[in-house]
Amino acid sequence: MEENITSVEAFSDFFKDTLKLKEVDVKTYSPLALAYIGDAVYELIVRTKVMNHGSTQVNNMHKKSARLVNAGAQAEIIRRLLEDEDLTPEEVATYKRGRNAKSVTTAKHATVADYRTATGFEALCGYLYLNGNLDRLVTLVGRGLERIGELE
Repeated sequence: MEENITSVEAFSDFFKDTLKLKEVDVKTYSPLALAYIGDAVYELIVRTKVMNHGSTQVNNMHKKSARLVNAGAQAEIIRRLLEDEDLTPEEVATYKRGRNAKSVTTAKHATVADYRTATGFEALCGYLYLNGNLDRLVTLVGRGLERIGELE
C-alpha cells in the first residue's frame, strides 16, 4: 500500500505542476462548485468500474454507467453511507452544504429531494478530490456502490 500511496502523491504533484494549479483552500469553493467537479470525478470512477468488466459495446457501457450516474443512484448511495455512519463529521457537514445549496437547475428525471441529496453527494466527492483524499473518495464510492448492490 505504501508504494501505491507514493505513486498517487507523485501523480498529484505532477498533475499540479504540469497544469500549473495554484493552491486553493477547498473550503472557499461554493458547494455547487464542489458538486460540479464531484459529478465529473464520480462519473470517471463509475466509468472506470464499468470498463473493468471487459470490452463490450460502448452503448452497453453507457447504459450501465448512466444507471449509476444519476440523481436517484447517487442519492441512494449517500443515504446508505449516512445510515451506516460511514462519514466523518466534516464529510457530513460538506454533504449538507451541498444538499442545502440553492441551484437554479433541477433534474429532468428525479425528485427534488433526490436531486438535492445527489448534489450533496457530488459536493462531497468534489471536496475529497480537491483535497487530494482520493483513497477516501474511492473507499466511500466503493462502499456506496456495494451497498446498493452494484459492486460484485
